[in-house]
Amino acid sequence: MRRESGRMEKNTPALETERLILRKFEPADVRAIYEIYSDKDVNRFLPWFPVKTMAQAQAFYENHFLSKYTQEMAYNYAVCLKKDNIPVGYVNVSTEDSFDLGYGLRKEFWGQGITTEAVLAVIGQLKGDGIPYVTATHDVNNPGSGKVMKKAGMKYEYSYEEQWQPKNIRVTFRMYQLNLDGQKDRVYRKYWENSAVHFVEADI
Repeated sequence: MRRESGRMEKNTPALETERLILRKFEPADVRAIYEIYSDKDVNRFLPWFPVKTMAQAQAFYENHFLSKYTQEMAYNYAVCLKKDNIPVGYVNVSTEDSFDLGYGLRKEFWGQGITTEAVLAVIGQLKGDGIPYVTATHDVNNPGSGKVMKKAGMKYEYSYEEQWQPKNIRVTFRMYQLNLDGQKDRVYRKYWENSAVHFVEADI
């Protein structure tokens, strides 16, 4: 992977892998955003409802991506194949204290290792920028997401329940973490502390 033009900016600096270009979403990507976020299977385990129109996709771009790009620090990537530079997925990392990692991919590209390749590139950028750790959570009913976390080197720490909004459903999450600064024993505890139901599962 490399940083775009050697720049040291921390607002979604472009990255490149063997197969992928990771970059900011752009206004011309609204159709691609619609294709990603309108699919019920792709968005089944995400907090928001699938978009239904191009207008909703435009609003999603403005609220979830463009607003982040005005901040000093952001990691909100469009995942594009090199052959056409059209987004087929995304990788986001929160800059709040959880440094929460999230990702999604159009289902016709599932099973090709694309998400893992993209996540590893973003984690490399985080480490280079001095981010101390990254966390990620997945619904227990979505073990495929957990496989990506494991392939990225993340370690399962604990599980907890949450009333997820805006879908307003009760979800059991598994929390994974990867420490990037050598502090192997650090565990992000806020999800555990904020949930009345939390536990450690065996054989995860």
